[in-house]
Amino acid sequence: MNPNKALWEKGDFTRIAAGMRESGETMVKTFGIRPGYKVLDLGCGDGTTALPAARHGAQVLGVDIASNLVAAGNKRAAEAGLANCKFQEGDASDMRELADESFDLVVSIFGAMFAPKPFDVAKEMVRVTRPGGRVIMGNWIPNDPTLVAQILKISSAYTPPPPEGFVSPMTWGVEDKVFERFAEAGVSAEKISFARETFTFSTSGAPSAYLHAFRHYYGPTMNAFEAAEKSGRATDLQQELEELFKSQNKSPRADATSIPATFLRVTVAIQ
Repeated sequence: MNPNKALWEKGDFTRIAAGMRESGETMVKTFGIRPGYKVLDLGCGDGTTALPAARHGAQVLGVDIASNLVAAGNKRAAEAGLANCKFQEGDASDMRELADESFDLVVSIFGAMFAPKPFDVAKEMVRVTRPGGRVIMGNWIPNDPTLVAQILKISSAYTPPPPEGFVSPMTWGVEDKVFERFAEAGVSAEKISFARETFTFSTSGAPSAYLHAFRHYYGPTMNAFEAAEKSGRATDLQQELEELFKSQNKSPRADATSIPATFLRVTVAIQ
């Protein structure tokens, strides 16, 4: 199986996404979506941004490499009565099933950044966007002190080295790398803009409960714990992550979690 597909079909990312709904809806309000827009949500998960986009009147296609998340997205759309939102399985680095210049807006919020072959990903996003359209990405930033970058950094210390040729998904959070990838796709630098924004993970449970979800349902963390258990370091990993979640929680209540995380927003204007 494709290793990237195996990673995101591992566990159940919907358990993590449950804490992302409010920020996802808030973000979609800034996209400038108008009724009738054709929107591609790439690496969409179970629809954290796809469903709000459909509620704004867009015709939305969500594409994700994980079949279980595609099924969950279609279920959520059906339950919400959103006939203008559908999900299908696909690879961000090779979307040959999608025609050129098909979408007014291509969105990927913490999704396509995890696909291998980043230059292919950039080319595919540009290819399927119509002239005058936009690509918007939300990407985690390497070594950022906030939640997700730190989860991935801590987890990497407990896992074996990646295979030769591996390109870290966190490089999508580096402006120079973004320029380089879209330049190869034919986009000039002045058509690309950046902003640092905040995405908040919010749940009704304590931080320890949300960490439990990451440990048991989030592929990268699951892999880290499996490796740590083999080396007898699982307790150390648990302690590091417990301290991280506790220290980053901004909720005044002990039984609630509100953890802000900084990300790089990338906007690409397509000519």
